[in-house]
Amino acid sequence: MAALPQMSGQPMVTDGGLETDLIYHHGVGLPEFAAFPLLDNDRGRDLLRRYYEPYINIAKQARAGLQLETPTWRASSDWGDRLGYTAADLRRVNHQAVVILQQLRDRAGLDPLLVSGNLGPRGDGYTAGDDVDPADATAYHTPQIDAFAEAGADLVTALTLTCTGEAIGIVRAARSARLPVAVSFTVERDGRLPDGTPLSTAIATVDAEAAPDYFMVNCAHPDHIAPALTDGGWRSRIVGLRANASTLSHAELDAATELDEGNPVELARAHDRLRSQLPNLALLGGCCGTDARHVAAMWETRPATVN
Repeated sequence: MAALPQMSGQPMVTDGGLETDLIYHHGVGLPEFAAFPLLDNDRGRDLLRRYYEPYINIAKQARAGLQLETPTWRASSDWGDRLGYTAADLRRVNHQAVVILQQLRDRAGLDPLLVSGNLGPRGDGYTAGDDVDPADATAYHTPQIDAFAEAGADLVTALTLTCTGEAIGIVRAARSARLPVAVSFTVERDGRLPDGTPLSTAIATVDAEAAPDYFMVNCAHPDHIAPALTDGGWRSRIVGLRANASTLSHAELDAATELDEGNPVELARAHDRLRSQLPNLALLGGCCGTDARHVAAMWETRPATVN
């Protein structure tokens, strides 16, 4: 497995809130909050390309590398079943998601540009749900991870995880596929995982059982992440952040009928307040409510226009 540039401190841009950007700025309906069905037609694929292109420009302006996440956060079997996708269908779209980003990389003229196979939790990303057995998680996530590996993804990134058992299972599946893997937990306003586990404990637990290449935190505002960053060397394991634009809680966001975009400059300043506590932070992008404007502000580049 090739070394990941962010592991040696290379600054890396990553993208923003794909699903909320598509829904609220492009008027695209995403049943089950799933973007992967867009890969099934020319219009959808063109829309995805146009979504990713501003981040290439941001990385160039920032003189940074870039990591793009495939639009496959929901492209696993439980979610696929709800949308009428068979196992063969899901293997195809997960493979195709990697290929479309590889094609963008070939044209981008940017190095490094990593293609990350993105996956989400089996359950809801905002609620803890039942405890997850690591062996069950390995079996569940293996088909998606194997499709990423077969297509030549550079790594796997698991976003918005709510418990340690699923994280451990995902790491084991990625290791079997010989892919680097990043684990990203989400936290509530108090800095704890939705099941109440302190972030420091979650990272230590996963590291003890199946250490990923690095950890991230996503789908929470920086002000919600701050209480989690208690003293300790464990903070050096966090290499990436993908924050929400909004300061609302997960429950409030679930109930919201309009997009809370926050303020891109204020979000960038909130990130800056975390930097002194995260010595290895190298990968920076957005999550729900963010778009290329927010990520441009984080990297102090020219703001991008939302289509």
